[in-house]
Amino acid sequence: MKLRYTIWPVLAVLIWGANTVVNKMASHVIDPAAISFYRWLLAGLVLGLIFGRQVWRLRATVLPLLPKLFALGMLGMVMYQCLAYVAAHTTSATNMGIVVSLVPLLAVALGVLLLDQPATIGGVVGGILSLLGLAYLLSRGDPASLLAHGPALGDGLMLLAALSYAGYSVLLKRWAIPLRNWHSLVVQIWCVIPVLFAYYLSQSAPPLTAAGLPLVLYAGIPASIIAPFLWMIGIDRLGASSTTALMNLLPVFSVGIAVLFLGEQLHAYHLIGGGVTLFGVILAQYLKQPLGKRRDARA
Repeated sequence: MKLRYTIWPVLAVLIWGANTVVNKMASHVIDPAAISFYRWLLAGLVLGLIFGRQVWRLRATVLPLLPKLFALGMLGMVMYQCLAYVAAHTTSATNMGIVVSLVPLLAVALGVLLLDQPATIGGVVGGILSLLGLAYLLSRGDPASLLAHGPALGDGLMLLAALSYAGYSVLLKRWAIPLRNWHSLVVQIWCVIPVLFAYYLSQSAPPLTAAGLPLVLYAGIPASIIAPFLWMIGIDRLGASSTTALMNLLPVFSVGIAVLFLGEQLHAYHLIGGGVTLFGVILAQYLKQPLGKRRDARA
């Protein structure tokens, strides 16, 4: 692996990790509907200025793809991010960062269901470990209480958000949209801005506050444009597999930033539950031997 190129995807993961903390900070100063709408409006305007003419010249190709691009935008931008902003009101940035680390594992599970991919040893063992680790984390070290009372609302919403983004990843792979990544992203954003605007209006058009403006700027530019650009450099230089493995740093960065900047307390159940969860995700990524594969013992 060309180690000097790892800095770019690592910076991307750092930006996304900080964005998890931004989600939590936003819960105190701006309505979820407002930051959801203004974030993607800003990103859509900037990317539209850069790539709009190119997309327009490809309109004959883009038009038949609009239903798929709309579905992707709904999963990756509306459901995932809106659920995360709402979840931030009732859970910690630490929990959010750890739950989001489940996305690769959930994508493996959905791949088995939707892409007819074979179940793997890593997927099954890693899935069981991650569920146990997550149960320990969300119950704060008391799994019996989780069975009795269920997860906190915010944690449950983050699980749904992670599942939405896993669905986005799987469908993006299954459909293999014949557009450059940036062109696909621009169209996805503009497909869902009307939905986000309707959501914004349904909440009585909450104002964009002075305290919320820096958070919108961060979510709209570094998290939505700069980080994807750095990530694409990583994929180009290192390959998809090596780059994707670096996403396992996301919960480490998210938790570290939450502790440093939000003063969140790191408890033993975070370390134990989060560690087991992440270990399960890593197993699912690396142990790819199909489950029940038979070896031909005789020639």
